[in-house]
Amino acid sequence: MIRLLFISTGLGVGGAEISLLNLVQNLDRDRFEPHVVSLTDRGPIGTRLAGLGVPVVALDLARRPLAGVVDLVRLLRRMKPDVVQTWMYHADLLGGVFARLAGAPRVAWGVRNGELRAGVDRRSTIVVARLCAWLSAFIPRAIVSCSHTARDIHRALGYRSQRFVVIANGFDLSQFKPDASAADALRAELGLPRESAIVLHVARLHPHKNHHGLLRAAAMVRRQRPDVHFVLVGEGVANDTVALTEMITAQGLQAGVHRLGLRADAARLMAASDVLVLCSTTEAFPRVLGEALACGTPCVSTDVGDARDIVGECGRIVPPGRDEALAAALLELLGLPAPQRQELSQRARARAEASLDIRRVAREYEALYLSLAEEAPCAA
Repeated sequence: MIRLLFISTGLGVGGAEISLLNLVQNLDRDRFEPHVVSLTDRGPIGTRLAGLGVPVVALDLARRPLAGVVDLVRLLRRMKPDVVQTWMYHADLLGGVFARLAGAPRVAWGVRNGELRAGVDRRSTIVVARLCAWLSAFIPRAIVSCSHTARDIHRALGYRSQRFVVIANGFDLSQFKPDASAADALRAELGLPRESAIVLHVARLHPHKNHHGLLRAAAMVRRQRPDVHFVLVGEGVANDTVALTEMITAQGLQAGVHRLGLRADAARLMAASDVLVLCSTTEAFPRVLGEALACGTPCVSTDVGDARDIVGECGRIVPPGRDEALAAALLELLGLPAPQRQELSQRARARAEASLDIRRVAREYEALYLSLAEEAPCAA
């Protein structure tokens, strides 16, 4: 039995944390024994992991830094994991360093970010990433990137090139799947006519996600197609968010934008939509694109991270920051005749089945962990 210790910066509801949950859910439990540590709190993902019978420890380092570090070192020495997999920058730094100091030599880092930008990303995050670049020569035996683009960005930051392994995100295709009843149900929920078209955007409210650009493009679309409605899902996009309300009002979109906030039924919303749009200015591996394809929903995305490779021929890719191009791509897909839209939907699902199944991704991680566990230990 291979003992795995996952150390994550946190276990809130985010793309990186959901990817961790999906991986742990699909590990072969006859061969791997996973444990999970959060540097912060337990969060919703920690609760779900515990419900799967996975031991979860929350260190709460912000409130109890010294005690939290002591707890982590004690856990490492008691458990003696065969492999430590860290997840996101702060876990790569702190989890990696203390794992090595506690005598756990086989450490794999997890790189989940794309480009970091001063003035947009937290200064502390940028500093930690740069420290990790320097330590990458000493701490990890492998650096797992979720995308080729993220790998190249971090190589340019100074991360040790030869340690990288690219393993894409995977998705539960039994959860994310076409649902013929979802479209009518969502339109009924929103009070929309059955013949209206829905464009779905799933992202937290953050400058990288470019809600300003989305709404400018939405206004262009609505001028030509008033029947098109934009549904916004994610943290910070609920109706009580003043900044987003001002953006919507400025574009005259009060009747055309529906803000649902955080939702637990993302798969149903994707299956109910005609198009999923991603307009980010930077990404690594945008999970929402893979989820949408699995639901048979074509995508319009900016050319960020590995978006082009994910979408393939199942949507349209436009340059970041080009609102007119984004609107034109949306109008093009929404204007396809019904037979072509059906063919595109079937192609999207087939693409997800061929390359985005979480079971295949989990086997790739397992192969990496087995190879690390079989390596001879090296000194801390």
